[in-house]
Amino acid sequence: MPYYIDELKPGTSESFTRTVTESDVEKFGEVSGDMNPAHFDEEYAKTTMFKTRIAHGVLSASYISTVLGMKMPGPGTIFMSLTTRFKAPVRIGDTVTATCTVREVVTDKRRVAFDCVCKVGDTTVIDGEAMVMAPARPK
Repeated sequence: MPYYIDELKPGTSESFTRTVTESDVEKFGEVSGDMNPAHFDEEYAKTTMFKTRIAHGVLSASYISTVLGMKMPGPGTIFMSLTTRFKAPVRIGDTVTATCTVREVVTDKRRVAFDCVCKVGDTTVIDGEAMVMAPARPK
């Protein structure tokens, strides 16, 4: 059930959790065109600072879009901006939880600012901010 602009208050939050699979990485690489060997070549990845393959950072960041577009505010939301800071790698098999928390609501413009974080366990892998246009209640 979507949240309408008049229902959003600072501190309200929603989350989405997904375990990153081999298939997710393959599909994301195909769709995005990002075939970086850090994601696909274990021998190459062993030479990197991570010592193993990692998932695309933007794949995990896309879970923020899932929260905003499907949970809060939900269907009808228009994504305006997203700023992300990548803090730690996500590996295949990691379970990522994206949480978005309302920071500010500008009701007359239907704009909502969110603080966003993606975590694997207690480790923050991404943090950032998002701005969306939330749906208005049907008249």
